[in-house]
Amino acid sequence: MSHVTTHVLDAALGAPARGVPVRLEAAADDARTRWEPVAEGRTDEDGRVPGLGPDRLAAGFYRVVFDTAAYFETSGRNGFYPEVTVVFHLTDENAHYHVPLLLSPFAYSTYRGS
Repeated sequence: MSHVTTHVLDAALGAPARGVPVRLEAAADDARTRWEPVAEGRTDEDGRVPGLGPDRLAAGFYRVVFDTAAYFETSGRNGFYPEVTVVFHLTDENAHYHVPLLLSPFAYSTYRGS
């Protein structure tokens, strides 16, 4: 299983958000001004990205970038946020990190899942 997983739900539709392009990136410097790609994928029928990244990551800062503009365009909707970026600090190299996203055209929220 991937060290970092995600799940995207479309709160406006009350359904999984299918086909959202997602990138996992690692901070390339201490100031977090440069980022290096780790993995990418698209959410499946259940709004999940199977195999997002490796089974193990080193401690550090990472971010998950959701291309919400591409998702909303496929359904003929416009969204206010064309991209959602969630930066997090991976401190426990043995723990699983789940970064879910609740999405609607004009709002989003996230939390550390299990």
